[in-house]
Amino acid sequence: MKKRTLFAIMLKDLKVAIQNKGVIIPIIVLPVILFVVLPWVLTLIPTLAGGTFGNVQSMESQIGSLLKNMPAALQNQLAGHSAPEQMVIFILVYGFAPMFLILPLMVASVLAADSFAGEKERKTMEALLYTPTSDRELFVAKILGPWLAAIVISVISFILYTVMVDLAGWISMREILLPNLMWIALVFFVAPATAGLSLVIMVFASAKAQGFQDAYQTGGMVVLPLLGLVYGQIGGVMYFTVGVVLILGFVFWVLLAGLLSLASKKFNREQLMIKNR
Repeated sequence: MKKRTLFAIMLKDLKVAIQNKGVIIPIIVLPVILFVVLPWVLTLIPTLAGGTFGNVQSMESQIGSLLKNMPAALQNQLAGHSAPEQMVIFILVYGFAPMFLILPLMVASVLAADSFAGEKERKTMEALLYTPTSDRELFVAKILGPWLAAIVISVISFILYTVMVDLAGWISMREILLPNLMWIALVFFVAPATAGLSLVIMVFASAKAQGFQDAYQTGGMVVLPLLGLVYGQIGGVMYFTVGVVLILGFVFWVLLAGLLSLASKKFNREQLMIKNR
């Protein structure tokens, strides 16, 4: 594989993406809202609820119903805290876990949509297809950049989120909440697979899309299963423990291997040339 050509394509795609406001703004705004603003807002719950008996009583009832179905390890972590504090810990440590997976998915989707469908929009697809690389090399170059970018942004966001949560947790409860094994497995095992799945699905979506927005909107449907995980945890159907996260990651990696093999076989520059005309 021609590494120099591969890296040239990767760097070119990332450079173009950074210059596109429609690509870079969501990548900046989503982590700031999810991992900076919301943790601090949520830590105000104990303060806001502390002065009103009705609020505390209602919160005790809500957290009590959640605790009944929680694993023993999670119940032990929440024991000894007031109802508002239990709610904050549950949301920040466990509630945000499935939501975190939306980040690598979104970053990979946006960058891949710009990388594939964006080439059609900018009328640069034909020049790219004539580069002296095999179909496999071109396919790897086009997906590797968005995948690595999604992983790097996810790790940076996790570090930022950990700092924000621990600062907020220490100020309000004198407790360090993150990192824990579940989050480490989520960030370094599940998130890369999530980004990969998003990329492969976006490859299929971009093949038929006419432009960036068309591909992004079509590929954006991959977020629906993750929203199901979010609502499943809120509804008490399942909780993100270390075991659940590892199983989820294993399933994602198996799906990714199958879809990646299929996508690489279907990636054909001759067909792309025909569709680009």
